Amino acid sequence: MLMKLAYRGLTEISVKAAWKAAYLYAFKGALAIRAYKKRMKQGKLFPPFMFVALTNTCNLRCHGCWVEKEGTAHYLPEVDLDALIISGKKQSAYYYTLLGGEPFMYKGIWDIFKRHKDCYFQVITNGMLFTEENVKRLVEVGNVTPLISIDGMAENNDMRRGKGVFEAADKGMERLKAAKVLYGIATTATGKNMDEVMNDLYVEHFIKKGAMYLWYYIFRPVGEAPHPEYCMQKTQIIEMRKRLLDLRKRHPILLIDTYWTAEGEAFCPSAVGLGFHIGPQGSIEPCPPLSFATEKLSDNGGDVFKTINDSAYLRGFQDFVKKRTKGCVILEHPQELVQYIKSHGATDYSGRGDALAEINAITPRHSHHLEGEEIPEDMWLYRMMKKQVFFGMGAMG
Repeated sequence: MLMKLAYRGLTEISVKAAWKAAYLYAFKGALAIRAYKKRMKQGKLFPPFMFVALTNTCNLRCHGCWVEKEGTAHYLPEVDLDALIISGKKQSAYYYTLLGGEPFMYKGIWDIFKRHKDCYFQVITNGMLFTEENVKRLVEVGNVTPLISIDGMAENNDMRRGKGVFEAADKGMERLKAAKVLYGIATTATGKNMDEVMNDLYVEHFIKKGAMYLWYYIFRPVGEAPHPEYCMQKTQIIEMRKRLLDLRKRHPILLIDTYWTAEGEAFCPSAVGLGFHIGPQGSIEPCPPLSFATEKLSDNGGDVFKTINDSAYLRGFQDFVKKRTKGCVILEHPQELVQYIKSHGATDYSGRGDALAEINAITPRHSHHLEGEEIPEDMWLYRMMKKQVFFGMGAMG
């Protein structure tokens, strides 16, 4: 399988894209993790990567999305984004995941890629905007890997994302493959699609379309319309973990999870300081579904390191999570989470009426914390990448 994966990398990705990924993502990512571990030992807080929501605007209306798209349109000021990236570079952080809304609806996105050629950008997108012109732009910059959100084959995907979305994204993938762009698929596993997305046919489809990695998430019922019917049961999460390890042995594609360490233990990226979320108003939040913040990028004259390192809210969030679970407090302890956010006087940047009330209404349920039922990585490649390099937010040594 690994030989086939290597062959795909040599024949399906352009030399430019492969080189930039190897240097900017893998090599610099490893340096970022080393710097992060050094900071942790010194008691300093600054993550090796960031989720950055460029805008809340979007051309789709997906079920279970927590981003408010009907109210005021927000676009992250480029001066704030530059301040973040400049502060990050000083801490050896050169990797940024851009999202929205739909990030390709942010007018300055192409300038960002060109202005920060020494950084690597992953862009989480719905795949609707891969025109021939935009694909040519991706080829030109080379430091971008699109991550296309697909939640099952056509029927299951379009149930959440809208009729015709799967077909349109599929055509965009064909353009990316023809141009030899390095790209991946982001799939949210739900109680409705788990059997479909965790099987051979699903993985094989995207290999044929040219995707080099498939990134799995677990659904969280957050937002004004949380759709709890999409939530996974504990038995499904355990089955997902088993299938993930099994699929990795058979298919020449990187299958990434964001939830488990090399030993199979659950972890929360923000609770260990690996990554935080920047909202489109410049708010610095624990993670994408939690749109509450006490600080903004513009604080302290744009010195983002100082702002994050001095944040009692972000530091306290780490302790709050660690005392309760290795998994997700949104799923397991929503009411206590509401009290924590209130205790710090955090501002609601969701754009909705009362996002705290939405979280407070969540019925506590099991997350990916499988205490006593952990399933360790059983392939040396994934164990090594999760322990040593910047990979899937799982660089846990």
